[in-house]
Amino acid sequence: MCPGMYNALSGLGGGGQVNPTAQANASSALYATFAFFGFFSGTISNVLGARVTLMLGTLGYPLYISSFLVVNIHPNATGYVIASGAVLGVCAAMLWTAQGSLMMAYPTEAQKGLYIGIFWAVFSLGGVAGSAVAFAGGFHSTANSVSNGTYIGFLVLTITGFFLPLLMTNPEMMTRTDGTKVVLVRHPSWKAEFLNLFVALRTDPWIVLLFPMFFASNYFYTWQFNDYNGTIFTIRARGLNNFVYWSAQIFGSVFIGHCVLDKKRLQRRTRAFLGWVIVFPLVFVVNIWSYFYQKTYTRASEANNPNKIDIYDSSFPAHIWLMIFCGFLDSMWQTYAYWLMGAMSNDIAKLAVFTGFYKCLQSCGAAGVWRADGVGLPYMNIFISTWGLSAAGMLFALPIVYFRVKDHTELEDETL
Repeated sequence: MCPGMYNALSGLGGGGQVNPTAQANASSALYATFAFFGFFSGTISNVLGARVTLMLGTLGYPLYISSFLVVNIHPNATGYVIASGAVLGVCAAMLWTAQGSLMMAYPTEAQKGLYIGIFWAVFSLGGVAGSAVAFAGGFHSTANSVSNGTYIGFLVLTITGFFLPLLMTNPEMMTRTDGTKVVLVRHPSWKAEFLNLFVALRTDPWIVLLFPMFFASNYFYTWQFNDYNGTIFTIRARGLNNFVYWSAQIFGSVFIGHCVLDKKRLQRRTRAFLGWVIVFPLVFVVNIWSYFYQKTYTRASEANNPNKIDIYDSSFPAHIWLMIFCGFLDSMWQTYAYWLMGAMSNDIAKLAVFTGFYKCLQSCGAAGVWRADGVGLPYMNIFISTWGLSAAGMLFALPIVYFRVKDHTELEDETL
């Protein structure tokens, strides 16, 4: 209801606005504050508990959604959009810290891929629901931007998300399927967090090879959402593209998580290689396909172009299939990254540090590319950097798969 609605809004391109600059700058501010406050959110989670931290983390999402409603009514209020993005970065750091604690604490070792897949499916389902609202609300629109009613619908759904943690069972009262008790991650203080970063790098330097993969993991959203979907389509086509994009993520995450990475008949090293062999070629399929579309338009050519691609145009089916494959790639990329970290250790404290690396570098990459889009860097430049980073991320991950992933987690991998 919260990150899912945010994704649905971002996936429309420009937050559903005609001019995407304010949304791009807000996203840059969001990821910058996320990267910084991520170091302190673990301490907050320790003091308040995962459920309360989760609730506090939801507060930034209605604020962010409301800013687009305000700018729809008062077009000069773009400062509010950017400020709400910065506030959301602080709240999102708390939400994702609590989410990471719960997702890593719940499963047994044999269920890690399945649980990551289930999480990503539920997360994507929010994007599907939000996209359906946007598509229905903008179906008859000729304004090429989202209506006030659609933003109000998003706002109601995000407010609903605030109350959902109240319905959750206390994790300490849960028992896993193998009879063991759930033990939540105890996040270190922010000072210990900094120290643990250096300890993790010294004791397990292989994690550095996953840094390019982490950096690229939210980088490609800018081109997909703003520079492709938000640029060359009508508002209802953007809504439909967004709907199929997040729908594809559900199937992609469950497929690679459950059917590939948790396939019990195969050894874990074999599954790691199989995951890489699926994701790496998909990077090139998606980006080669995207290149043939990107070379047909620029910022200048689309600035005042009234002839956007609509759902009834003959060229639309091929374009929407690209969005479906982008959704497959994103979900498989993220699920595979989480699974590789889980394969390196079962120690919750060590995994918490690895996840910290992941979210921090992910946010740094996203902050940079959203700012580049905000200042008007050419679409082709953003696209080529996206392709290059995605390919590099998978190539740097290959030595981890070959040398570091073992069939069973060794004792020395269990301590930080």
